[in-house]
Amino acid sequence: MSISPDAVDDHGTVTVEQLEQEGDIAADYLEGLLDIADIDGDLTLDVRAGRAYVSVENSDPDSLSLLSDPDTVQALQELTRLAVQNQTGRFSRLILDVGGSRDARRRQLEKLVDRAVARIDEGATQASLPAMSSYERKLVHDIVADRGFISESYGEGSDRHTVIRRG
Repeated sequence: MSISPDAVDDHGTVTVEQLEQEGDIAADYLEGLLDIADIDGDLTLDVRAGRAYVSVENSDPDSLSLLSDPDTVQALQELTRLAVQNQTGRFSRLILDVGGSRDARRRQLEKLVDRAVARIDEGATQASLPAMSSYERKLVHDIVADRGFISESYGEGSDRHTVIRRG
């Protein structure tokens, strides 16, 4: 599949319009999946930090519990990215949030970073976190910087993890 010349701007950056297009394609794909699974969900589309961001919400939190498990959200996100890529010819960095799962995961990562920082405060020279996705590592780097520490990613593929140390 080739990428059309207008797929990116002169600097190789995907435009807001293209990200909005990704969100629309993702929403159509997810609506189809929700219909098949007979799950009610309201979709919200946004563009944040150079990525299409799609949220699936429902006023009854239990109705999305089957889909809001972090591993399930990650799998749905990958399927949705493939659907977008299939239609646009571009790699998609789309983020999917189901029932507030991303906010919940950020809170978990904040606690994980706080425990690692406490180990450093108690005398450890550094603290390693478990392997996680690039999106989660980016969140960790932001949280660590907010805490006044330094973080770096090490490893390859599914073993890539973050190490925290004093600045």
